[in-house]
Amino acid sequence: MRDESDGLPGSGPTVGESPRSTSVGPDPDTNTARAVECALGLYLDQRLREAEELDPQFARDVAERVQSFALRGGKRLRAQYAWWGWRAGGGDATGTGVQSTLRLGAALELIQTCALIHDDVMDGSSVRRGAPSLHVDFAMDHLRSGLSGDHVAHGQASAILAGDLALAWADDLVAEIEAGAPTRRRILGLWRSMRAEMVAGQYLDMYAQADASSSEDRALRIALLKTSLYTVERPLALGAALAGADGRTIAALRSAGRSAGIAFQLRNDLLGIFGDPGTTGKPSGEDIRSGKLTYLTATARSLSARAGDTASQQALTEAIGNPELSEADLHRLRDILKRTGAQDMTEAEIDRLLAHSEEELVRIPLPSPVRRRLSELMGVSKTTEGKLR
Repeated sequence: MRDESDGLPGSGPTVGESPRSTSVGPDPDTNTARAVECALGLYLDQRLREAEELDPQFARDVAERVQSFALRGGKRLRAQYAWWGWRAGGGDATGTGVQSTLRLGAALELIQTCALIHDDVMDGSSVRRGAPSLHVDFAMDHLRSGLSGDHVAHGQASAILAGDLALAWADDLVAEIEAGAPTRRRILGLWRSMRAEMVAGQYLDMYAQADASSSEDRALRIALLKTSLYTVERPLALGAALAGADGRTIAALRSAGRSAGIAFQLRNDLLGIFGDPGTTGKPSGEDIRSGKLTYLTATARSLSARAGDTASQQALTEAIGNPELSEADLHRLRDILKRTGAQDMTEAEIDRLLAHSEEELVRIPLPSPVRRRLSELMGVSKTTEGKLR
């Protein structure tokens, strides 16, 4: 993994921009998500026009779907971390560099669009953000149009191409960000690392399901690669680098973001079993039925083995990866997770990680509004009932 925290000092504020007018979209400090959406919408309108010039059917079938997906819902977490990383790095909310930072956030939303479209194909998920997943939508369109061939295969292949297009647009947007040469090199290095980490985390997650891994260390490694680095640490570092922050500031932000990101994933794992499906947005026990490796279940297996609790070990083995797991079985599994101490140990690890994040933030001289907002973003894993994706 490439370490950008001790790189050369940045070049300061971005160049080629005039100070942001308050008439251009919402105030990013007040409503970061909406401000990023405005920048994303403008960029996608431009790319859609280019797609229409290239080929009308491609624009209608693929580019428009990518545009609609990217603009439909989502918490814009990565974009928010990039914005507040920029503010923590010294960026002025009313000065130069604002639009470049918002466009960086838009690029993060586009790479997330790619990840979600591809994830849904790999997981066979039929719904995303309250609408049919893209591969399902493509397949339904294939059937409605009376096209020949396998509509399922057509939908999956088309969705993969749509995800590829979103990734290409994200890369193009990062390449167009205006900044001095040293800052651009730092941003591109962070971006390259993030893309590779995202793919590595997804692959290791899939592989762990295939080989029925039960390692706590491996579960934490997947949480680091798939969630922490991609969702929190790298976006923070990208924003701070764009602001021209020094190596110490970026290193502290990365350390705080890494711990907070892992804590967030561990909280999601708990919510996936103990949370209210009406609030979390996913069926309870979905990760158990799919055989996903989590720190929570790996800890339960380890603790039951150490205690010689063969009944719990057997129950865990039978439940994890069983797509036919009943609600009664899931209730018994919850009892095992409590009785073995796995739930309490996971909660304790979350608390430890969040405490470390706060300690790292204290090391950075930040204006109180910036510190407060970063603390809120990093501390939501203790109270937020939801999931990152």
